[in-house]
Amino acid sequence: MLPYGRQSIDQSDVEAVTAALGSDWLTTGPRVAQFEADIEAIAGAPAVTVTNGTTALHTAYAAAGVGQGDEVITTPMTFVATASSAALLGATIVFADVEDETANIDPAAVEALTTERTKAIAAVDYAGHPAEYDALRKVSEGAGAVLIGDAAHSIGTTYHGRPVGTLADLTTFSFFPTKNLTTAEGGAVASIRPDLLQRARTFRTIGLVRDKSLLRYPDEGAWHQEVHEFGNNYRLPDVLCALGSSQLKRLAAFKARRQELTARYDRLLADVPGLRLPIQRDGVDPLRHLYPVRVLGGRRREVFERMREAGIGVQVNYIPVYWHPVFEDLGYRRGMCPVAEAFYAEQLSLPLFVDLSDADQDRVVEALRTILGS
Repeated sequence: MLPYGRQSIDQSDVEAVTAALGSDWLTTGPRVAQFEADIEAIAGAPAVTVTNGTTALHTAYAAAGVGQGDEVITTPMTFVATASSAALLGATIVFADVEDETANIDPAAVEALTTERTKAIAAVDYAGHPAEYDALRKVSEGAGAVLIGDAAHSIGTTYHGRPVGTLADLTTFSFFPTKNLTTAEGGAVASIRPDLLQRARTFRTIGLVRDKSLLRYPDEGAWHQEVHEFGNNYRLPDVLCALGSSQLKRLAAFKARRQELTARYDRLLADVPGLRLPIQRDGVDPLRHLYPVRVLGGRRREVFERMREAGIGVQVNYIPVYWHPVFEDLGYRRGMCPVAEAFYAEQLSLPLFVDLSDADQDRVVEALRTILGS
């Protein structure tokens, strides 16, 4: 089965991990700090590493002070963790509809839903195309809310010349194997605000405070540490950070290949009837995580099943979050975000990964042409 996504591991990655395994550090050591510095060089803002993309979101919401009684506005067109990690902190999730062109959260829909209880607005860079952060910034500032960017799909992307880590108050990344780079499991939180970054760092380190100037009881001894607010152990180990730093050295090459494959899909599928291709807005230089097409005429399920039967691992990204039974049981109902639901009904992700060959991509295109032409 040709997968829709897959990691790219070479000998330099293996050597980096082997060197870490042979060192004195397997958990929190010098490679953590190095990987965080490497992320900052790409993302444009200082970063804190965590264990995965979901814990990155949980950490970001905690850093933003999200808690019981707060409202978090986010998109339904995302993986469930974008919403569930805020719900776990006691927040009420408010779903704003998406733009038809990009499937990213619609700033106008967000603005219409803000209230005095809005604590955070969380955008998602769907498929690697950034959300409209300039418009979202105006909304968040008007509401007094923290702006969060879920950039699990978009590390390496720029928006009007700015790297994704600089666009929101807090930005989260995922390094799952199908993403743009991998640490096996892993993630990060970046922030342009030092106060939020420090809160994120403390939360991911079990809430431990070691800075003597911040201790309530500073004269206990050199061993002393305190917990002022509860946190979690979300520390990414040295050995996985070694893999991450190695992968980041190849991110420019990863981006070039993904853009080449995206351009080939654009060209090869341009005249296929019953298919709508993804767009790219002016000022956006994306590192595409997904290549999401829309299958028109109510044929998405048929195409999905026939592509899979042909050995091509297409995927659907994503089920509208409030369709999950856990949200249904909280009172959310279908029909809330009609643009997102229309997008979901047609969406199909075609294989896209760095090591996808032109020949395999041609196979995907030919299978899709054959199915839609029958």
